[in-house]
Amino acid sequence: MPNTEFPSENTTAERPQHVPRDPLTGVQRAAVTALVDSAQPVSGQLGDLFSSHDQQLALVGGPVRDALLGRESADIDLTTDAVPQRVLEIVDGWADSVWTVGIDFGTVGLRKRGLQLEVTTYRSESYSPKSRKPEVAYGTDIEDDLLRRDFTVNAMAVRLPQVEFIDPFGGLADLKAKVLRTPGRPEDSFDDDPLRIMRAVRFAAQLGFALAPEVAEAARNMADRLAIVSAERIRDELTKLMLSPNPRRGIELMVELGIAGHVLPEVPRMQLEIDEHHRHKDVYEHSLTVLDQAIDLERERGHGPDLVLRLAALLHDIGKPKTRAFESGNRVTFHHHEVVGASMTRKRLAALRFPKDVVSDVATLVSLHLRFHGYGKGEWTDSAVRRYARDAGDLLEWLHILTRADCTTRNRRKAAALARSYDDIERRIAELAEQEELDRIRPDLDGNEIQEVLGVKPGPVVGKAYRFLLELRLENGPMSKEEATSALRAWAAEHL
Repeated sequence: MPNTEFPSENTTAERPQHVPRDPLTGVQRAAVTALVDSAQPVSGQLGDLFSSHDQQLALVGGPVRDALLGRESADIDLTTDAVPQRVLEIVDGWADSVWTVGIDFGTVGLRKRGLQLEVTTYRSESYSPKSRKPEVAYGTDIEDDLLRRDFTVNAMAVRLPQVEFIDPFGGLADLKAKVLRTPGRPEDSFDDDPLRIMRAVRFAAQLGFALAPEVAEAARNMADRLAIVSAERIRDELTKLMLSPNPRRGIELMVELGIAGHVLPEVPRMQLEIDEHHRHKDVYEHSLTVLDQAIDLERERGHGPDLVLRLAALLHDIGKPKTRAFESGNRVTFHHHEVVGASMTRKRLAALRFPKDVVSDVATLVSLHLRFHGYGKGEWTDSAVRRYARDAGDLLEWLHILTRADCTTRNRRKAAALARSYDDIERRIAELAEQEELDRIRPDLDGNEIQEVLGVKPGPVVGKAYRFLLELRLENGPMSKEEATSALRAWAAEHL
């Protein structure tokens, strides 16, 4: 079997003729050794344990790839020729705890000395033409197992306990070239698991790699196979893509290869035709720029990658194609596109099985992203500023970032004016928040006090009175109990 032994720099081994020899450098060897050491003594013990039972064991996939890239990896993935039941027998009495959630797919989870590991039996899996679940078959040879993996850069392994590097498909060379290639024919790989089409664009965004031409072509030709993959699995890949360092690259690939039409069809639809008589921004390119700028602001403000913000930046204008209208004077309008877009966002993210809070938060940001443009030169009253902050609620910081990112004009004077205006509204919000604890705005009388003043029991009247007092608070700021009581009685005399 093709391999590179660590002890000798000049080890020669038979390799497939189509894969050029690309031995580990000293730095790479040190990185892989460090990967093994990071799992010690667990990995060494487990390797010895499997070997004593005449079973193979190897570190595999992402952790090996990341070690060679100098990236940290939280995962410790191992592969073996032992079937799951045999794995359970071998680790019985050794592992601190065992879980079998993934055992139907050949995976056994282990915990030892605080270290979490997953051991998966050599396998091949494929989808029947109409199935949403893979069919799993176990194997006995590590090279066959590596052949079924998605990309060559994930088809490298380190055999334990002897620390033997295994790379039968040239993953090291592809890692150096920063290219995503499949161990076998990409058509076979994508047919086995169509989700790999999404994984290709996700890795491109996550690692900064390019797709090999044959991989890109197969993805383009087979994108419709994503229809058999569950929405949950597609959602998980999309989430990883959006949280990657460069999600724009992944989205661009999805659109270029026709993948987006099966995942986020609203995104390519933003590529509106722009003729010489109706000039306006390319909505698709604008949205990608907003995404980039939101990520920059996210970092500048000290935040980590946020899924809600990034999805809102990408989708904030998806309502424009449905609301576009041509008016006199060669004007193009998109009236109420934020309302339409919020509805479309909610529907699409729900279909992808995103959690309800994510769906609600992204849709809320889309619906609010134009609100600031009524601010003008600071004409908003304090009550309008309070409403702006209240409507955003816990999303206020993301709304600040999204609104600023939405400015993509090349007119420096206009951009500077918008920035100054938003500086002003943020300042006013901060001042009001300091004065009134804006993030916890409540009426000056609670429900029990309203019932006592009006002499009523819980019911619709209390709700109406509560909303009246809340509007009063937003309009006038804090009131004393006496002032609020007097205003409530005057309101009740007129409305009840």
